[in-house]
Amino acid sequence: MDVHEKIRVEDLSVRFGGRPALRHVTLPVPARQVLAVIGPSGCGKSTLLRCLNRLVELVPDAEVRGRVLLDGEDVYACGADPIAVRRRIGMVFQQPNPFPTSIYENVAYGLRVQGVRARSELDGRVEASLRAAGLWEEVKSRLHESALRLSGGQQQRLCIARSLATGPEVLLLDEPTAALDPASAARIEDLVWSLRERYTIVIVTHNMQQAARVSDYTAFLLMGELVEYGPTGSLFTNPRDQRTEDYVTGRFG
Repeated sequence: MDVHEKIRVEDLSVRFGGRPALRHVTLPVPARQVLAVIGPSGCGKSTLLRCLNRLVELVPDAEVRGRVLLDGEDVYACGADPIAVRRRIGMVFQQPNPFPTSIYENVAYGLRVQGVRARSELDGRVEASLRAAGLWEEVKSRLHESALRLSGGQQQRLCIARSLATGPEVLLLDEPTAALDPASAARIEDLVWSLRERYTIVIVTHNMQQAARVSDYTAFLLMGELVEYGPTGSLFTNPRDQRTEDYVTGRFG
């Protein structure tokens, strides 16, 4: 590839209680690009995402084989700190999950865990994160109100801001618009496209139109196997594998 690989997945296989979820997946994640992971339910999309920052190992009976290289270093190597990995690779889930505290404290939480105490630094980084998530103008006058009073779309952008606050290099988004109305989903899509200037992004989506709109590259998974990977435009308009064509044209899935 001509672009720098921020992450490289090599021969990755995952089993849960002996049942295979991913089989020998190898693919690159280009730096400061958006990679969409598509495929029908149960194909391993979310499992792949959780492997990238080692969240998968929190699942009982999970067995992981293969390598995930972050800037050339295996995040599963002996001695690698999973907490440090998750600081570098943040994640936002399908259902918005703000803490039952204020908007401000939601964003400041990770910073406090990292040891940031100075109010001026907290204020600046909270504002910067909310701006990056496209939420600052909507909440700047009510930062100390409960985050649970925000709309669903605002809560999801708050969760993105909370993840950005701790300074990740990679952002993982697992079906981030699945629970949102079309207008809120469009705001998230616009946000994803703008964030790619500073972050490497991997987004799991069931929505073919969304994948085509927001991503630079696409990976198609089927029954735990990587069927096809490539530039999004090529994969959608000229797929190499008949199964890819059948899926993106709606013949199954």
